[in-house]
Amino acid sequence: MPGKLTSQAEVTHVSQHGFWLLLADEELFLPFTDFPWFRGATIEQLCQVEWPTENHLFWPSLDIDLSIESIRNPSAFPLIASIAAPNTEVKRDAQQAARSLP
Repeated sequence: MPGKLTSQAEVTHVSQHGFWLLLADEELFLPFTDFPWFRGATIEQLCQVEWPTENHLFWPSLDIDLSIESIRNPSAFPLIASIAAPNTEVKRDAQQAARSLP
């Protein structure tokens, strides 16, 4: 069983296009086009990244888990989670329910 990682993950730069993440001696870029769920995050939320295992990152305040390989090679992981607009489903469900009332 591997020991606990002693290196820390660190966000080194944020731009309108994405952010850079330093993992030991490797710096990775996470573009918002490939990782859209980070687009609305605050700098504080981006910086609260944990590196619990060798190939796993976790942003607890955003509830986002990523494998490091998906950052290194996003084209190998083509499925991207969709982000619904706030309350869109609730409003749509309420409108449908209202239409079905007598």
